[in-house]
Amino acid sequence: MFSRTYGATVFGLHGNIITVETDISNGLPAFEIVGLAATSVKESKERVRSAIKNSGYEFPMRRITVNLAPADLKKDSAGLDAAIAAGIMVSSGQIPAELCRQTLFIGELALDGTIRPVAGILSMVLQGAEEGFHTCFVSKENAAEALLCRAMTVYAVESLSDIISHLLGLARLSPAVAGDVFTDRPDYRVDFSEVQGQFTAKRALEIAAAGGHNVLLIGPPGSGKTMLAKRIPTILPPMSLRESLEVTKIYSVAGLFQQSKMLAQRPFRSPHHTISTAGLIGGGTIPKPGEVTLSHNGVLFLDELPEFPRSVLEVLRQPLEDFVVHISRVNASLSYPARFILIAAMNPCPCGFFGSSESNSCTCTTGEIRRYVRKISGPLLDRIDLHVAVDRPKYQELITTIPQESSEAIRSRVLAARERQERRLQSYGLSCNAHMGHREIKETCRLSSSAQDLLQTVFDTMKLSARSCDRIVKAARTIADLNGDEHIRSEHVAEAVSYRNTLQRV
Repeated sequence: MFSRTYGATVFGLHGNIITVETDISNGLPAFEIVGLAATSVKESKERVRSAIKNSGYEFPMRRITVNLAPADLKKDSAGLDAAIAAGIMVSSGQIPAELCRQTLFIGELALDGTIRPVAGILSMVLQGAEEGFHTCFVSKENAAEALLCRAMTVYAVESLSDIISHLLGLARLSPAVAGDVFTDRPDYRVDFSEVQGQFTAKRALEIAAAGGHNVLLIGPPGSGKTMLAKRIPTILPPMSLRESLEVTKIYSVAGLFQQSKMLAQRPFRSPHHTISTAGLIGGGTIPKPGEVTLSHNGVLFLDELPEFPRSVLEVLRQPLEDFVVHISRVNASLSYPARFILIAAMNPCPCGFFGSSESNSCTCTTGEIRRYVRKISGPLLDRIDLHVAVDRPKYQELITTIPQESSEAIRSRVLAARERQERRLQSYGLSCNAHMGHREIKETCRLSSSAQDLLQTVFDTMKLSARSCDRIVKAARTIADLNGDEHIRSEHVAEAVSYRNTLQRV
């Protein structure tokens, strides 16, 4: 007997509905799964066999053929177990076929029939709703995530017998109830008011948050670089519904989504400097998201930048320029979003005290300093808009009782600047200055005559590349937005230039 049930997998960040075609015919007992199934799917034969038997149902001792369509799509998810088991139950006549129409079965089976959670539920359920499915069975651990899709009736089940009993009307399940899928404003445990002094660095991070610019913090150990970087999410604008859904899908596919509401706090990722290229950019037989994608719509913080292998740092060139990552493997070629703010921190030399006038004088030779700085390539530095020298705070700054400016006050200025940018860039489909290309810069960034003269002088004197020139203009445009100015003036360009090539001066 032939049957057709439906499961789902994820490919990249998108869900794919898989048609599970099951045929049971006469012949020697056999169980074959076809349709470009990965090892985790082929092994489902033993899980499904034991789960059906241990749930108290009959496993047919005949020739069973399961086809996973479309056949040209690689299936690499144990979440198809439930759909395969349902297909066998229908084909063997234990469940009427009409009870499984327009229904998704998603879950990994334990040998005793327990339904286990799988990653990527949100993408699967959203795709199912788009294709007209109205019901899905998922594990209890996945129910809250599946309920983020309001168009789907979700049943949270503990075992295969729960699904079968519900379909046969023996023990009806109540649909899972969705709560509020939207979170309130993120409650951060850190604040810029805790940072004493460091006014130049605070100003640079405010510009970065307002325009979405990348930042390199350079200073001696203990000067507060990491402390400053960890507080930049507190001054970023709240995520829109679209951005929140994008981030939630990414974390769902990566298996990192552990809550019942969509993510509202912008990601802040801080990988260790021993991370591999695949860990940073993504990879695997079927490529999985890396840190640059997990930082999408948020912040990627690379502490001790020169300690990262140069080969790892160089893969950042494409996402910093194109805001997307293209990964090609034998089994799949995928594109992942990677629109993030890069915050990097480093010491000026191996010992960390080059240029310091304090008692901890630098003990590094000129050659050691040169080799240390050259671990970061010129093209990568060119893609970082703001280079900021972070000096060791003075004792009087640390003990002062004068209240420091809070994140809320800084965020209010950032929001006002972002609103100006959104109005100006709305026709281009952009939201902040850092995302502008050369065409958008020419059409929207108007420089006064004095600003043009200053930029020309700087371009010739510092021998800037075309990319560096564009990034100075974008940073100047953000500074003008923070000041509420319509045109870019010479003082805006001067401040933007002051944040370039700091690494060459340390």
